This record gives sequence, C-alpha cells and structure tokens, in this order.
Amino acid sequence: MGQLIKLQDYVSRYEQDIFVYPSRFVRLKKQQWEKWHKAWESNELYRFDPEPQLSNISSGWPDEEKEPFMGKLKSLLKRGKKEEEDYSAEEYSKEEKIEDEFAFEASFTAHLDTLENLKHHFLDQLYRFQMKWATSTLTEKSFPDKRYYYDEKLKYFLQRFPDTYLTMYNPVFLLKQAPVETESILISPTDTWCISFLEEEDLAVFAGSKDRFWTKKGSAGEKKFLNPLLALNRTEKIVGKIFELHDIDLPIHKAVLCRNGYIDYPTAPFDVQLIEKRGYEKWFQTMRNQRFPLKHVQLKGAQALLQYCQTTSIKRLEWENPNE
Repeated sequence: MGQLIKLQDYVSRYEQDIFVYPSRFVRLKKQQWEKWHKAWESNELYRFDPEPQLSNISSGWPDEEKEPFMGKLKSLLKRGKKEEEDYSAEEYSKEEKIEDEFAFEASFTAHLDTLENLKHHFLDQLYRFQMKWATSTLTEKSFPDKRYYYDEKLKYFLQRFPDTYLTMYNPVFLLKQAPVETESILISPTDTWCISFLEEEDLAVFAGSKDRFWTKKGSAGEKKFLNPLLALNRTEKIVGKIFELHDIDLPIHKAVLCRNGYIDYPTAPFDVQLIEKRGYEKWFQTMRNQRFPLKHVQLKGAQALLQYCQTTSIKRLEWENPNE
C-alpha cells in the first residue's frame, strides 16, 4: 500500500521527518495486519459483548491490549499544570508513539467470511488511518475536503501500489510566494513519476495534439478539453528544478494515465508516456512488481519536494497556549 506523504496543502506528519515516518508506517501496517489475521483466524473479531463500551466498539481488540494505553492516557490527564509546562521533548515523542500505535485498530460491523474480504476491509481502514497522518500532526491539524475520503484515484495510488511508493496527491508548491497546484507525484525507490489522469466515460478516445486543446470522442459526440500535457510539463519542470537545486539524482518520468479509454496521438513527445487501456496492465504490473526497499535518495528527494510545499493548518486547541 502506497504512502500518502502530501495531500494538497494539508499538514502532514511526513513533513516533520520523512526519514522516520515511511519505515514507521510499514512497521505499523505489518503489526496491525498480523493482529487482524490472527484474530480473524480464531474468530476473536466477532466475540462482542451485547452492549459493549464505546471504546471497545471503536477498536475491536481485547481489553488487555487497551489497558496500557488507557492507563497512560489517564495519567496524562491527571498531570498538573506544572508538569504540562515542563513537558519535555522526550515525553512528547513517547505520547506521539502511543498515538501512532493505537490510532489504527480493527472495526467490524459485518462478518468477513474470506481472507480476500478481510484484506479489502483492512485496506479501507488503513486508508482512513493514512488520511489522518496526511492531514494532522500531534500539534496541528488541517481540514481536508471530505471528497478525499472517497477519491477513487487517491485510493488507487494508496491501495494498489507497494509500501515503498510515496504519493504527493495534487500538492501545492509555494514558488516565489505564489501557490502552484500540480499533478500527482509518485516517488518510487528508483524513479519519480509525474502522473496526469485522463479518464471520463469507458472506451472514450482522446485525440492528442500540440495545441492548447485536445478532443474527446465518446458516446455523446466530440468535446474539447485542456491539453493535459500543459500541467504535466509544469509539474515535471518544478520537480526537476528542485532536484537540481538539491543535487538529487532520481530519474523523472511523465505519464498520462487512461485506464478505461484510448489515446490517439501518433506524434506525441518522446519524453511522455501515454498509458492507455491497451498498455496499462503491463505498465501497472511492472510498477507493482518492484521489490526495492525505501532508499536514501528517494527520501531525500521527497524531503526536498516537501520543503517547497505550501501548508495550511491551525494549532490544536490544547497546544495554542500551554500556559492556560
């Protein structure tokens, strides 16, 4: 499952430390999946009290696993004003770790009779967990548009690609004090992909050209739309310039992705891949079959890009004035 390191201009935990959170995500995902799978095999997921407490409904895990966290939470709430003022960086890190470990737990409303159904449910729960990491930190939060919780293209990046792929979904770069929204960026251990989606109705044919507008031919006739290469070239130029400034050697590719239709552009530029219905599966399997681990140059490249992103957020109420 790919990792969402930046969503538009929302605050992201990956901005705090890109060298820590990707590996932490992989570890947490593995730990949680092992819990889910073990509980599913032993049917522990469905042994609910007829009138369970709200905390147990939200987690689905045995009480003994929640006791350490609840004990720490109660202890935190009982701390006096003096202790809050002396809250050290080490304690902050511990509380953040606790939140990460318990933020993603099982929640079931129906019996999952197959392992495949369990995997799908796990990925859906994990998707919401990723949205939390991509829109908040322990001290700040953003207010994401609700449509992102159901965005099919965003889910495609996060649920269909390996853990080592880092996704920037429509990020907003701040260049010369001006915000610039770009196409999505996929950072793999070996390459960086700037991707533009070109999808409407099934089996539509998109006629490309060097002009400002392309033409879509579908069941309702012909329709002109803005050339997707304009935004794609702008995205590639921004990424390339940032990589050059930070001496990052990571190949950059441009792709127009049309999974359910066709692109007719015989004289397309050589530096862009037009991936349409006929060649999509081969490209997708090549991407999925990469088994490289997270690499330093990949994380360095992601860090450089994040440094130039715009972030809009507010302080959480409990952190606005620690003296109150």
